[in-house]
Amino acid sequence: MKHNQTPDNEQQDTVKIGLISISDRASQGVYIDEGLPALKNWLGAAISNPSLFEERLIPDERATITKAIMELVDEHHCHLVLTTGGTGPSRRDVTPEATLDAGTREMPGFGEQMRQISLHFVPTAILSRQTAVLREIPGHAALVINLPGQPKAIQETLEGLKNAEGKSIVPGIFAAVPYCIDLIGGPYIQTNEAFIKAFRPKSALKAKAQ
Repeated sequence: MKHNQTPDNEQQDTVKIGLISISDRASQGVYIDEGLPALKNWLGAAISNPSLFEERLIPDERATITKAIMELVDEHHCHLVLTTGGTGPSRRDVTPEATLDAGTREMPGFGEQMRQISLHFVPTAILSRQTAVLREIPGHAALVINLPGQPKAIQETLEGLKNAEGKSIVPGIFAAVPYCIDLIGGPYIQTNEAFIKAFRPKSALKAKAQ
């Protein structure tokens, strides 16, 4: 379990994040997993709060994926769980089904936006079945999001698309994550705005921690 801390964020809430990389071959040691390092690097740059990470590298097994999500939320009290891999149409791709098994309410807008972003790059983005759910238990709730398997695609879907002047063309999904965490009772996540700016209604904004 590692953390991301800077001297000026001591007053910020700690964010607990679960990361699950889903791959038969990587979990068997056939090749080195790239999903978990890519996610940690991106989140470390994006979030200014102190962050604690719980990581899992598991095979494409529906019950195993569901169990990992439930464990990260119920036992480790993660506020956000991100999965990578296993969202395509092959018979071994069961991450969306496992995620729905663990969820109490579906959040389909995340999957819709990820496909919209990816369609700017490849027509096969329509084959992706990524989704998101809330998992709610007494006294705690978490947002669970399926991400693509490739590091480049992970970055694109989280950040969105910008033009040559740096203006947003298609918003990335992470801009909506902090406010969603607010609404389910989690910590107030602040982002490094030079990297990515979270969107909140004016009524939900708080002063930056010093």
